[in-house]
Amino acid sequence: MFESNRNILGRYCEKSSDDKTGKIEEKRKIEKIEKNEKSEKTERAEKGEMGEKSEKTEKTGVKKVSYKKIRKSREVNLLIDRGNEILGILGYTEHSQVHATLVASRAAWLLKELGYPEHVAELARIAGYMHDIGNSINRHDHAHSGAILAYGILKDMKMELTDAIIISSAIGQHDESTGTAIDAVSAALIIADKTDVRRNRVRNRIRENFDAHDRVNYAVLSTKLSVIREKKMIQMDMELDDRICSVMDYFEIFLQRMVMCRRASEILGFRFRLVVNGNKLA
Repeated sequence: MFESNRNILGRYCEKSSDDKTGKIEEKRKIEKIEKNEKSEKTERAEKGEMGEKSEKTEKTGVKKVSYKKIRKSREVNLLIDRGNEILGILGYTEHSQVHATLVASRAAWLLKELGYPEHVAELARIAGYMHDIGNSINRHDHAHSGAILAYGILKDMKMELTDAIIISSAIGQHDESTGTAIDAVSAALIIADKTDVRRNRVRNRIRENFDAHDRVNYAVLSTKLSVIREKKMIQMDMELDDRICSVMDYFEIFLQRMVMCRRASEILGFRFRLVVNGNKLA
């Protein structure tokens, strides 16, 4: 079970790029996400759930470029920060390193839950962290420009070309207006990205000025993504404050994203179900 709520992330307050306090707060939230992922990894190892394929990959595959290296890449982080800054100017929700870290962690968690090798989960983790770097160029077609940027960066880092291609194609497919899941890595990235809906992504602090996306995100009190193996189901449970946003409002904005999650789940051999305030909706 992967939770994304106030207990994990806390309240995200928008800060300017040169605001030291904001950077410290963002770093703290990222550390919480990564600590949560490490705890889950330890728990899985203790239960012996890492799997034979994963161990075999560790022994035979040399990872020249790891997620840890990507996380520390100045170039990648500058692209994420610039994209987030641009989207803030344009009135979009938060797309900072917090979002990138959460998507990376959730994508890898999902594939490991479904029994994929650690190497495949690592590719999804890297794709998750880099998926929005195209926003540094333009919001329009950001998935495509981001894929091209990512391939160049990974190639320069001497990543195995087949892995770099898998990651860049996943990034190129993650936007609902032009993409769709085509393999396990792209499917995990799509589900992880589209289910990151939370109040603390809203930057606008004046509720009277909320647009539709602000209103929907602000109304979400908590989300939980889980895998129900016996039912072959990937389920997203959402707690929604219907005084701020109705279920119909949510679907009006995010229907295309939920359809995308359904397609991605099918690629993984599962079905996707959305549960809002205890009611099954999809």
